[in-house]
Amino acid sequence: MILRLTDISELAHKLKGCRNAVILTHAHPDGDTLGAGFGLCYYLRSVGIKANVLNSEPLPAKFSFLYKDYAPQKFDPESVISVDVAAKELLGDGLSDYADKIDLCIDHHFSNRMSAGDSYVDGDSCAVCLIIYELLKTLGADFTPQIANCLYTGIATDTGCFMFENTSPAAHRAAAALREAGAEAAYINREMFQVKSRGRIFAEQRAIGEMKFARDGKIALITITNSLIDSCCIDRADLDGFAGIPLTVEGVEIGITLKQQPEGVFKASVRTVSADASAIAQRFGGGGHIRAAGCTLNDNREESERMITEAAAEFV
Repeated sequence: MILRLTDISELAHKLKGCRNAVILTHAHPDGDTLGAGFGLCYYLRSVGIKANVLNSEPLPAKFSFLYKDYAPQKFDPESVISVDVAAKELLGDGLSDYADKIDLCIDHHFSNRMSAGDSYVDGDSCAVCLIIYELLKTLGADFTPQIANCLYTGIATDTGCFMFENTSPAAHRAAAALREAGAEAAYINREMFQVKSRGRIFAEQRAIGEMKFARDGKIALITITNSLIDSCCIDRADLDGFAGIPLTVEGVEIGITLKQQPEGVFKASVRTVSADASAIAQRFGGGGHIRAAGCTLNDNREESERMITEAAAEFV
């Protein structure tokens, strides 16, 4: 039976019974899944519990400050915890063996459909790192600068540096407390939101130059193809943040970014001003949050652009 934990104290009690754990993060990792994973890992290790963070692919270099002092520990895992993973397919092929063995799922997506022994899903939380912050505070944790950096990163990235609608007063309070604990906010904000590789700049120029509009400019769409990625010589981790570009155009209410995957399919990221992004993504088997969601389209570029635009047009 799947148990939905409804109180942070219940989650804290569950974690207290953990003797060692592997912490699963989602494929194509972002600041929230890695911040939550490493923040929780460093806390568990600080109280004598062995823990490792797992991902299905090499971790992006831009997040290296989160794991620069990390080294895997040797143990036979008794507990499997997932963070910021809304569905088992998001784990990626490299972690597929764990998909049906998750003991505890911690997430903030309303559309979460993970099958786990216990789940704590707070769809009102702006980031899983905010949940982990509240969890560790309940446990009386010592917020070291290392842990503070991890949790601040997830809160900052999932709120767009505190500019998105999901930014809550609780997020600001947590950020302030984490800065007091030693989080390097200025460094993290610059690395996450300002510094871009030269290839990323070229990719942005081309994508913006080919931006398409629909419904009198209320829908904007950009497409990142494999050929564009190859020609700009960029790592896929450099594509983080592209999803927010279409919504920066004046008058746009729904912004869509299509990113082609190595196998050819297109992953769509939907960002909205007032429409339900999750409802749009659900048309194609995806989901997410009200203002930010995603899905996968298995057709070619032209069909993918047409289908997602037509779906979005119903919400304008």
